[in-house]
This record gives sequence, structure tokens and C-alpha cells, in this order.
Amino acid sequence: MVGLTRIGDVHGYIIDEGERIPVDGKLYYRGIDVEDLVRNAASEGRFGFEEAVYLLLFGELPAAKKLENFCALMGNSRALPKNFAEDSIMKAPSRDIMNKLARSVLTLYSYDEDPENRSPENILRQCLELIARFPTIVAYSYMAKKHYYDHESLIIHMPESDLSSAETILSLIRPDQRYSHLEAEILDLALILHAEHGGGNNSTFAVHLVSSADTDTFSAISAGIVSLKGCKHGGANIKVMRMMDEIKKHVKHWDSRGEVADYLELILRGEAHDGSGLIYGQGHAVYTKSDPRAVLLREKAALLAKEKKLEDEFNLYCLIDALAPEVFKKVKGSDKVICANVDFYSGFVYRMLGIPADLYTPLFAVSRVAGWCAHRLEEIISDGRIIRPAYKCVQKRLTYVPLAGRG
Repeated sequence: MVGLTRIGDVHGYIIDEGERIPVDGKLYYRGIDVEDLVRNAASEGRFGFEEAVYLLLFGELPAAKKLENFCALMGNSRALPKNFAEDSIMKAPSRDIMNKLARSVLTLYSYDEDPENRSPENILRQCLELIARFPTIVAYSYMAKKHYYDHESLIIHMPESDLSSAETILSLIRPDQRYSHLEAEILDLALILHAEHGGGNNSTFAVHLVSSADTDTFSAISAGIVSLKGCKHGGANIKVMRMMDEIKKHVKHWDSRGEVADYLELILRGEAHDGSGLIYGQGHAVYTKSDPRAVLLREKAALLAKEKKLEDEFNLYCLIDALAPEVFKKVKGSDKVICANVDFYSGFVYRMLGIPADLYTPLFAVSRVAGWCAHRLEEIISDGRIIRPAYKCVQKRLTYVPLAGRG
């Protein structure tokens, strides 16, 4: 199967006379450079995630009035159906927020006025409601987990319709609902950068695969969630944070290139941290010289680190970012070009925002559901063929032995 999509595009190298040449990575949403999307929103002093969602779903940048109306639609759709929080989330909490998110999406099927209608218009309605509701579901699921499993006070806030997605998340998960504009800005950036990454990533392909079988929207999006839940997909930034905790514990001088490089060598040789031989957050399947998402997130993380007085820790991240390719070449003897990926900085950003690890992957889902929905719509209006990858059995042919003749 060869996958073709008009939603997202990822570039990390060029082909010159049959040779792959590493270049700075680029990420495009519907042909628009995500860096341009991010920087223009910032220059105009507004949040950009909702604009990214509109672009992914409709394939064009909205005019000012359309964007205003779209943001209002999203804000007015954040509240969950009547009694849903009490009956579905509070009465059946989960230790794992991704598990609860998937179950909640499937349960919303029962609350939908027309769940089996496969028309593009109805699917678009369902998608918009899901994208708007994900922050509320994730926040409520986390609060229920804190109360029923961690034995903390149960604090539930109602979502406010005039807030962006990033502001909604911070407002719903903080008891006092307070946050700085910079905090909301950097979370908005993280949401933009995680919204889409082409149709080949595991969770998006899962949505394509299930949608091609002509199932309902709630089943298709839940397939993306359970894929993203896997630690090889959505949980990468948690692995980075655990590794960084080990580095901070064992490296005495965080600004020493020699000490940091020595410990990275131990990690690569499988003699430190978890023995995997991997420096988590370094390297990417497509990006070579740079991951544009990591570049943009690092810029904003520097400002937040200054606000939170965590410059020393941020500088340690930057030092590891600079040293990792050198250490990789020394230990592995390879000239492969590697770079920090977005997971290297995202966990640090979430920690600076006071967001617990329980919410790292769910926040990924809050963002990526926009891409999933765009891909579902694309699949639905395509040629309608079910996706069936070709597999070849490599087991040799055997002769059936009757029961009495088996040893």
C-alpha cells in the first residue's frame, strides 16, 4: 500500500542523484509551513491552535471573521452532554487518562443525535465537537483520577466559552484556574506542533485504516487514541523526562561538557539509565539536521525557563542537544546525522507548566485529534476502498497429521 495525503507533509532530506542529503526539517499543514503559521500568530498576539485546526479540516486559511466564528463555535462546544461527566467519567474513573479518553469517545456515540450518518457534513460536525471536547474530557478524567485513586480533593471547573484550547486546559486542571499569558502561549504552541504529522504515523494510519472499513467517527477516533497510548508512540516525552532525571542525578556539574558527554556515552553503551542504549529524544525517522517542532519549542522554552527561574536546567537540555550527535558518532562510529526531536523539549515544557506526567500523552491527543479528524474526512471522501496491506506468510507448508499419529 502506498499512502497519499493532502493533509500533512514532512521533510528531512532531499534526494540528489539517488543519494539522501540531510537538510533542515520542514513540516507543512495543507501546504503551509508550520513555522509561518506559528510566527504569524505570535506576531499578531493571538493563539494559533484554532487556526491550525481550521486549516487542517478545511484546507485553507480562514479570513478574520471566519476564524472568529470558528473559535466561538469551538468555545461553545466544549461543555460535555448533560450528565456525561457524572455518569461516564466520575462513576467509572481510570488510573490511565488515555484509557478513560478512549472510553469516553466511544461512550459519546450514545449521546450523538445521528451517530451512524456517514455524510461528510455529519462527520465534520462530529469531528468539531470531539476536538472541542477533548480538553474537557482529559481535564475531568485527570481530576477524577486524582480524587478516586490519589485521594485528593475533587475540583471540577466548567469550561469557559471565550477561552482558547490552551487556556481551557490550564484553567480546567488548576484549582485556582490562574495562568500567565506566556504559559498559555507555549501550551498553544505545543498544541499546534503536535496537531498533525502526516498519514504514516501509527495513530493517524490507525484512523485511516479503521475509517476505510466504513465505521463510525467515534470508533475511528478511539482507534487513534489507543494507538497513541502505546509507549513507542505517544509516551516518548515521558521516557525523555525519566532519562533527564537520571542525568541530573548523576552529573554533578550541569554546565560541564566533559561530564555530560561522559554520561551520554554510558547511556549509549547501555551502561547507564535503563540499559536500552538510547538517548531518548534524539533522532527521528524522517528529520535529519533538525526537527522544526523542536526548534520552535526550544525558542519558547527559553522564555518560560527564565520566567520559572529554570535557566540552568534549560541550558542542560541545550548542552545535551549539542553533544548528542558528537557522542553518537564517537560511540557508534556512524556518520548518521541526528537531531533532537520534539519529544526532547515537550516534557520539559509541560513540567515547567506544572502539568503532571499523567497528562503528557493525553495532551498529545488533545492536539492530534485535529489531524486524525482531517485524515478521517479525507478517507471518507476518497475512493472508498478498504485498506488491506499485503502480507506474505513465511511459514513452510506442513502435512496434516491425524490425532492418533502425533507423538
